[in-house]
Amino acid sequence: MLQKTFTLNKQEISFNDFKKEVLSDYKIAKISRECSLLGRREVLTGKAKFGIFGDGKEVPQLAMAKAFKKGDFRSGYYRDQTFMMAIGELTAQQFFAGLYAHTDIKADPMSAGRQMGGHFATHSLNEDGSWKDLTKQYNSSADISPTAGQMPRLLGLAQASKIYRNEKSVQHKTNFSNKGNEVAWGTIGNASTSEGLFFETINAAGVLQVPMVMSVWDDEYGISVHAKHQTTKESISEILKGFQRDHEKDGYEIFVINGWDYVQLVDIYQKSAKIAREEHVPVLIHVKELTQPQGHSTSGSHERYKGKERLQWEKEHDCNTKFREWILDFELETETGDILRFVDSEEDLLLLEKEAKKEVTNAKRNAWNAFLNEIKSEVLIAVQLLENVAKKSNNRTFINKYKNDLSAIGEPTRKDILSAARKCLRYVKDEHFSEKVELQNFIKLSIANARDKYSTHLTSETDLAALKIIENKPMYTQTKNLVDARIVMRDNFDAILSKHQDVVIFGEDAGFIGDVNQGLEGLQEKYGDIRVSDTGIREATIIGQGIGLAMRGLRPIAEIQYLDYLLYALQIMSDDLATLRYRTFGKQKAPLIIRTRGHRLEGIWHAGSPMGGIINNVRGMHVLVPRNMTKAAGFYNTLLEGDDPALVIECLNGYRLKEELPTNLGDFKTPIGFVETIKEGKDMTIVSYGSTLRIIEEAAKDLHQVGIEIEIIDAQSLLPFDIHHDCVKSVAKTNKLLVVDEDVPGGASAYLLQEILENQNAYQYLDSKPATLSAKEHRTAYGTDGDYFSKPSAEDVFEKVYEIMHEFNPNKFKSLY
Repeated sequence: MLQKTFTLNKQEISFNDFKKEVLSDYKIAKISRECSLLGRREVLTGKAKFGIFGDGKEVPQLAMAKAFKKGDFRSGYYRDQTFMMAIGELTAQQFFAGLYAHTDIKADPMSAGRQMGGHFATHSLNEDGSWKDLTKQYNSSADISPTAGQMPRLLGLAQASKIYRNEKSVQHKTNFSNKGNEVAWGTIGNASTSEGLFFETINAAGVLQVPMVMSVWDDEYGISVHAKHQTTKESISEILKGFQRDHEKDGYEIFVINGWDYVQLVDIYQKSAKIAREEHVPVLIHVKELTQPQGHSTSGSHERYKGKERLQWEKEHDCNTKFREWILDFELETETGDILRFVDSEEDLLLLEKEAKKEVTNAKRNAWNAFLNEIKSEVLIAVQLLENVAKKSNNRTFINKYKNDLSAIGEPTRKDILSAARKCLRYVKDEHFSEKVELQNFIKLSIANARDKYSTHLTSETDLAALKIIENKPMYTQTKNLVDARIVMRDNFDAILSKHQDVVIFGEDAGFIGDVNQGLEGLQEKYGDIRVSDTGIREATIIGQGIGLAMRGLRPIAEIQYLDYLLYALQIMSDDLATLRYRTFGKQKAPLIIRTRGHRLEGIWHAGSPMGGIINNVRGMHVLVPRNMTKAAGFYNTLLEGDDPALVIECLNGYRLKEELPTNLGDFKTPIGFVETIKEGKDMTIVSYGSTLRIIEEAAKDLHQVGIEIEIIDAQSLLPFDIHHDCVKSVAKTNKLLVVDEDVPGGASAYLLQEILENQNAYQYLDSKPATLSAKEHRTAYGTDGDYFSKPSAEDVFEKVYEIMHEFNPNKFKSLY
């Protein structure tokens, strides 16, 4: 048979190969669609809790998959199931396992049931936490639900290729990059382009000129809200025309394409990949005329907000329908007059569609059985235990009812099992027999197993964990070499950059001037503007850069100029960075170090004290609060030996204070999770951190004059806090506790109080009510007096301590007021 050749995937292929590829694509599209249709039913029948699916986006995702190469990274939208299937990283059975929240990572490799369906990831790490060779696999950074939250990370994933191509010091890391030829592929829904994170990332990528291809899936709606309420001119490509590059200025290449046009989509994605991969130019692809056949999600029906005309248009312009029509209509006449077709008749397609439907039905059944049978085996054990307990108990009637109810559940959950067991335990609390002990052990074991399923991998559990890095104290010359503390920081960063070739430092004013406090002075000149660089004023994408770079094997230190400005990026830290290891069941990591400065600066917006909000939003990161620059430098050295993300908050008023310059720069290490007693005393334990410690030390001198000796403990590390429980040892000696903090009441001071009283059980040693001394409820007013009347002063500390001592011994310590 005559074989006409075609250009597809950059190769000349025969018509038969072309036909095979087209029909394979169509089958993937049909499998994906069937998964969406059946997935919705599984939610409506109660087998799954929630569904958000990729129906209506199948064809453009097939085109994107053809241009996606091994080593590339995706940072996407929770509707990209067809793409993941097309690159071979998602099967129909895995799709349903994720929908059912199967806690076996082998069943649901995306998250082991920790994320709802539609959130896709590949595995970047080996079992020991070391990196896989990312250039030999397709890579998908783990999705998150917050709209546009994937954008900042995308910037860093793309920038990594630029660094690997242009920075000689890291070009030996060939398991992360092949000469910077990787593209970072972003996807987003059209409505989510209204988010500031989208625009911030688009602007930054244009400035940096990184190899990024950004696809906007446009179905004209954001849940129920039409594009006319979302986007100026109802078109993201229209309003971004100013970003189009020309012969004089760098910018974007922008394409607009209909989402049902298979041939044109394949062509556009091939062109886009070539531009981004070879020229390191970002590309925006606005994919229009897409549909959402089942509406936004299983939480509602789109018939409520779409009119009959729109619904009919969507039916006619469904990308799978259009793809099918093109396949059936395709004819090519050869030079000899032969007619080439993809199928001989519609029956061929009907057979293919039937196979796809059967494959998905089987996958659903297998996934459900695998999920349910695991739990049913646990039910059998629990029922037998309850039966044995009932035989020995005087309350057997009640226990048998719980046992029978549990046995009767056709589709049980682990909650059903453990709830029944725990309720039955109440009925035998006053009885004693071996079967009761077996029930108690079953409950304890079930809770322990649940921890493995639902609570592991918050931070690194490998030998690379930062908590396993051993302290190495600073060393000094015999003659004190006192310098401004910023010199300690600067010279330690110099040692870090020399020792760790994969470290890059960036942030607002971090490069040319060496940061606003000169902690990086002269380092850009020494190491180049790739390794020490300035950024725009865009905190969210500074953090995003760091996440993406860290996910690709670099060791970024991202600087946020002041702690209060961290709030711009708190959502990215909380939803993406802090949860990454957890939501991938330990299969991805981003050991980003965030550097900032706070404490005791004057004014509402620079006071540097929103600690309670931060520590309760970034569980999964270490939060470190060193009291001086030597301690801070030691934390950076420690973190670079480990693989956990962290936030280091330097003391803003400490850069000009004098500190002794260590001789082992880059090597001394401050341990994480350790407190330090900086003054011993017998009358009261005071726990604090950062610059506030200097206020307390000042007050300690005055307290000494009236016969009160306080013990001062520097927390140093808030997440984690005092892993060896040294605070309770101090309270056992002093029998009194005060926590001092410059955060608002109920903030970090309340957190520390709970840690000491509840987790360390220090309450049992107290002779007086434990207390906190925090800042006022308002933010810090400007000026010296504003600071004095807003945050704890030395006089406040003195009087609070004295008040507690007066309550304890009123005869010795007469009331001041």
